[in-house]
Order: sequence, then structure tokens, then C-alpha cells
Amino acid sequence: MNWIILIIAGLFEVGFAFCLGKAKVSSGPAMYAWYAGFLIALTMSMLLLIKATQTLPIGTAYAVWTGIGAVGTVIVGIVIFHEPASFWRLFFIATLIGSILGLKYISNS
Repeated sequence: MNWIILIIAGLFEVGFAFCLGKAKVSSGPAMYAWYAGFLIALTMSMLLLIKATQTLPIGTAYAVWTGIGAVGTVIVGIVIFHEPASFWRLFFIATLIGSILGLKYISNS
């Protein structure tokens, strides 16, 4: 169950990065709404990470959490913000995904 909580925490990390990106290109009330979304997603991500680390090893949980956030943020950047999708960028994202899966596989929890 804590792996599911950790994955959701990582998705909230992607959410707060997305909100930052949207706030950057917004102005007025919309910008403040995106910043509010950022704060909500950040809070949820941290609370869920705290919950997950009650039973998962902190080193593994933190690495997986940041990995999910990094991979998800790059995907959001490519798909929504039209950032470049070069071969090497995708290659290293794939290696990061492999590392996340490897940490999950070798974990005893």
C-alpha cells in the first residue's frame, strides 16, 4: 500500500511542477490560481511522502519519489510545454525509469 502512496506522492510532485510552468506563462488572477495549485500539490506530495516513509526505507522512497517527479515533469514538459524531445533526453529518462523499477524490485518492502 505504501508503494501506491509513494507513486501518488510522485504524481503530486509532477502536479506542482506543472503548476509552476503554467504560472510562469500566466498573469493576474490566473497566475495566483496556479500558484495556489502549486502549494496544494506540494503539500499533498510532502504529506504522502511522509506517510510512505513510515514503512519504506527513506533512501529508496526518496529516490523513487524524485524519480517519478523527474520523469513525469520531463514528459509534461515535452507534451504540454513543447520542450525538446531529443534522443539523449529520452535515453536518460529511460535509464531513470529503469533505476526506479530496479529500486522497487530490490526493496524488501
